[in-house]
Amino acid sequence: MSWFTRLIEAPKNILKPSDSGSPEGLWVKCPNCSVALFNKDLLRSSMVCGKCNYHLRMNAGQRAGLLFDEGSFEEQDAALRSEDPLSFKDQKRYKDRTKDAAKKAGPEDSVRNYIGDIQGRTISASIFEFAYMGGSMGSVAGEKIVRGMEHALERGCPYLLVTASGGARMQEGVLALMQMAKTSSTVNQLNDAKLPFICLLTDPTMGGVSASVAWLGDVVLAEPNALIGFAGPRVIQETVGQKLPEGFQRSEFLLEHGLIDDVVDRRELRDYLATQLNHLCDRPYRQPA
Repeated sequence: MSWFTRLIEAPKNILKPSDSGSPEGLWVKCPNCSVALFNKDLLRSSMVCGKCNYHLRMNAGQRAGLLFDEGSFEEQDAALRSEDPLSFKDQKRYKDRTKDAAKKAGPEDSVRNYIGDIQGRTISASIFEFAYMGGSMGSVAGEKIVRGMEHALERGCPYLLVTASGGARMQEGVLALMQMAKTSSTVNQLNDAKLPFICLLTDPTMGGVSASVAWLGDVVLAEPNALIGFAGPRVIQETVGQKLPEGFQRSEFLLEHGLIDDVVDRRELRDYLATQLNHLCDRPYRQPA
């Protein structure tokens, strides 16, 4: 093989993004258009492909850095850890799965809480970490979402939920399912206090998370082309025995059918949220009893 042939060949270190959304290697291959994206350029573009506008997954830390004013945010409730109340064991023990997830995505479970500013306005935010067991919602994730809302209540500030989840965590059984009611009921306290609640649905938002707190925001937004629903499209198609419409369960389809309020490009999200919050925060705050 000549030097010229080697020069024009595709780089051998092109890698797909990791499950956490962090690029690995010098180049990243876009999952949508397959173009090779330079790692540093991709990070500068907020993990959005410059050719096809595909929004690659981000980890919770990257999202916090994207959303908040520089140097203004701090993580909360980071010490909470998942237990194994059911002594669950399938092909692998639950404790072993959480250890593996912690090595991969950090020990803070599948939701990370932050307090920070968006263009000078303080908010409380809960951001899902999909790399931790597929962003599944167990007892710790549910507790963190509730505490994120409580931080908002304590400070009288808006609350933001950013979802990226495959649903409830089966290893915790009914305890995981209880988080659907637990998180949803706490939304009532935000409503009573007249505090804004914005939810951003990202790829994917499925299962018990989509069937509960993810749809209860005053404003429900989504990133472009995010998969959003309860059961997956293949399961639905096999159940109903009919071919599903083009783009079914994607953000744009949901917007067209009135199920969400808007689809927002990630690169415009900070400005969009700041505008929404300026409008929503005109409502008078009521101190909870």
